[in-house]
Amino acid sequence: MKAIELDARRLLCPMPVIRVQDAIAGLQPGDTVTAICTDPGALNDIPAWCRINGHEVVETREQGDEYLVVVRVGVSA
Repeated sequence: MKAIELDARRLLCPMPVIRVQDAIAGLQPGDTVTAICTDPGALNDIPAWCRINGHEVVETREQGDEYLVVVRVGVSA
């Protein structure tokens, strides 16, 4: 299984979601992407995108001024 970290700092909606989408396109089901964002909207936007596209949000958390969203790639990748 592959785990990557994605730097989406200083990007505003919809760019964090687009970066996650682009990263997932090159991964296999079961791999994970950790998106590190500074846009608080990412805590809602990325999970919403995941629900629509069959991916699983493993964790969301605030870490200081940053927001982390961990996504497990689903079979639709």
